[in-house]
Amino acid sequence: MTAPQNPAELTAAQRTEVELLARGKAERSKVIREAKLNETPEVAHEFLLRRGIWDMLRVPYAERADIDLTDLDLPIPELPDEKRLDLTHLSAYAIDDEGSQDPDDAISLEKIEGGWRLWVHVADVAALIEPNSPLDMAARARGATLYLPDRIYSMVPNAVVELLGLGLHPTSPALSISIDFDAEWNADTVDVQLTTIKAERLSYSAAQERLDAGNEPFVTLQKLYFASKKQREAEGALTIDLPEVRVKLHGDEIEIKSLARPETRLIVQECMTLGGWAAAIYADDLEIALPYATQDAPTREVRGDDLPAHWARRKTLARTRFRPSPGPHHGMGLDAYAQATSPMRRYLDLVVHQQLRAALKEQPGLTGGEIAGRVAQAEMNAGGTRTAERLTRRHYTLAMLTRQPERIWDAQVVERRGPQATVLIPELALDTLMSTAAPTGAMLRVQMAEVDLPNLGVRLREIRG
Repeated sequence: MTAPQNPAELTAAQRTEVELLARGKAERSKVIREAKLNETPEVAHEFLLRRGIWDMLRVPYAERADIDLTDLDLPIPELPDEKRLDLTHLSAYAIDDEGSQDPDDAISLEKIEGGWRLWVHVADVAALIEPNSPLDMAARARGATLYLPDRIYSMVPNAVVELLGLGLHPTSPALSISIDFDAEWNADTVDVQLTTIKAERLSYSAAQERLDAGNEPFVTLQKLYFASKKQREAEGALTIDLPEVRVKLHGDEIEIKSLARPETRLIVQECMTLGGWAAAIYADDLEIALPYATQDAPTREVRGDDLPAHWARRKTLARTRFRPSPGPHHGMGLDAYAQATSPMRRYLDLVVHQQLRAALKEQPGLTGGEIAGRVAQAEMNAGGTRTAERLTRRHYTLAMLTRQPERIWDAQVVERRGPQATVLIPELALDTLMSTAAPTGAMLRVQMAEVDLPNLGVRLREIRG
């Protein structure tokens, strides 16, 4: 039997059968089998594309990962009536990308005797989501918020974001991590407190304008960034600087923009890193079990600061592991670290908050064994989320390439593998293998030759002259 070439020749049941295989919801398809094709999601995807049943904008990766693509709709408890440190007199800045919808961290800088106090404020999500509650179980099942080019599937109900997002209301409840520095930016003491803050929302570009104008606290935060980065690099921290893009879908239009790198982005990242270090030190001192983030030392040293060096350096890094006791995070150059600044977006950050809040309230927290169980489940679920995001971005990038077949792109050889090379198009953050004799580091001009959308493959041709 020959498979129908015209979609009208397929019955509704046959179309559904093939689509289930393409979406990863079935393992078999009689239509595909009788067409003497391999019964795989990729082959079924190709079948649907060729017959015009699916178009290039149909993406199946989140479904194949069995990710829940619905908005959580669970009842939200009221915020507890509890004592909080009033920090509304401090200027707090929730700095994020333009259009961010879930602001969950902010920073303040306070002058103290002999130095400065950095405050990293984080939305107090654990005030509403207690361990083993229905909200906690739902967040654990997702592991992380799913960010797709056309929409966001939050790890927590949208009502939680609307209630606790920093800067969305005149004041916000927060869990605030503080680090006291001396005049030379040496860290002295750390603390964690439940607070009330007043946050101003800023984009990175708006914050950069204030830094360029010499406004405080941005100038002093810049000094903190330089000092902290230097200290971490002295302890072996690695800097990986590879192109990043944001892929958005507006109707049928695919938009790919390079991620802006104003210095304020680096400053905020450094403050968040310091907040994670301080949370880990605080918890370790009080013997609080957390999902501490650790990382083994790099497998080798890579020198240089060009794109191929950063590409090679990233490959030397071991995978970050989470465990109930602290250990060094070599990639960051820290003796202890815990991800603590995104409890709306990452489940293990929420667990950190639940544990810190239990200690502050002098209540029993989770045991090390319970932490380990949550790590296993959250990593599995969040891993599927991250993979779906990565594959979806690549899918839309390749779809955009097919719409611009004549366009010539600047590319660079970042690695050689025998007769082939890994070529990176920085403007798209797109890498692929290519047959070329060009050496590592060589700049090329390339054009799309062929795209295999179901298998997320692309063949490039070199344009000479």
